[in-house]
Amino acid sequence: MEQAEKGSFGQTVILGLGYIGLPAAALLSDAGMQVLGVDINSELVEQLSKGEVSIDEPSLAEMVAKSIASGKLKVDTTPSEADVYVIAVPTPHQADYTPDMQFVESAVQSIVPLLKEDNLIIIESTSPVGTTESLHKQIVEQRPELEGKIRLAYCPERVLPGNILHELRHNDRVIGGTDEESTQAAMDFYKRFTIGDLHATNAATAEMCKLAENAYRDVNIAYANELSMLADAAGINAQELISLTNRHPRVNILQPGIGVGGHCIAVDPWFLIAAWPEQTHLMRAARQVNKEKTRYTIREIMRGIQGWSEEKDRKPRIAVLGLSYKPNVGDLRESPAVEIAEHLRSYFPELICVEPHISLGSYKGLMPMDEAIAQADILIPLVQHECFQGKIPEDKLLKL
Repeated sequence: MEQAEKGSFGQTVILGLGYIGLPAAALLSDAGMQVLGVDINSELVEQLSKGEVSIDEPSLAEMVAKSIASGKLKVDTTPSEADVYVIAVPTPHQADYTPDMQFVESAVQSIVPLLKEDNLIIIESTSPVGTTESLHKQIVEQRPELEGKIRLAYCPERVLPGNILHELRHNDRVIGGTDEESTQAAMDFYKRFTIGDLHATNAATAEMCKLAENAYRDVNIAYANELSMLADAAGINAQELISLTNRHPRVNILQPGIGVGGHCIAVDPWFLIAAWPEQTHLMRAARQVNKEKTRYTIREIMRGIQGWSEEKDRKPRIAVLGLSYKPNVGDLRESPAVEIAEHLRSYFPELICVEPHISLGSYKGLMPMDEAIAQADILIPLVQHECFQGKIPEDKLLKL
């Protein structure tokens, strides 16, 4: 697709200024569109109004500050009338793993009184299949005069933290509306600021696509994690095993880790499992394997600490290196590293934590890397941040 032409689409309101909403708001305003970013967190809104950004994402702070200064991006706690509304609020799961849609529903309710003919509403929040159609029904029940006169579509984000701005603009998009007119209206909107190809479908398929992508990744990671535990039981080096196995021309096993985190892969499969429990046995098993890998890692760490204590005849001072759910970002959502750290803290209250991608004081026990190395007896790398490479003394390293 040729680079999209920059231009105006009237005012766009983006509801939710988190990891997706804020970069999207910055990208749209940088493309010349007038954007109002909305979030219920008044402290966040005040911070952003000053051009200050707390999300650790390359180039985001600079783009937000520029857009705020130019007036192309404004922020508030309540929405106003607009031509396009983009909903990018969180969709966590509840304690029973069923989707918690309260933020999406609240965002929709906040704009219902503002809607007018020819408005376009786009849901980007990860949602169960059928959400877009359900929300359309809720809107027209409250505003029956808008039946057939507004457009509603679903377009999931598919971005990688640490590269969000680039991927929002360059990645392909799947766009599904409640009817063909809605799909086309959303396609026209995304053409104005994206470069990736746009793929038209219906709302249900677009919703399922997002969930299927992350369930696929979860299943593949689960295989690698299960294989690593199997290799340990057999007394085989897992890294060597995977490297050699991948020499097969049609095999590409992923690298095992300490579990699965983040707001997508660790959450999205549950949306499908909750809706279709009899058709998702593999997805459920993958979730169980990846959760078990975190528990397995905890057991291995405790075994290693016990061995150190028996040898030294004292309790060690421990530092964990990395808390985020993946390398080189400051995103702690659903992080297995945080789960491991909290378990260790229950046994070692003076646990030291090193996470260079979040501010000191934002998590208990945070300490700069150099101080942690000096004070700790045992260093436990949980996340392979690039800034850790070559800085971990071998004599203090607890190898997992």
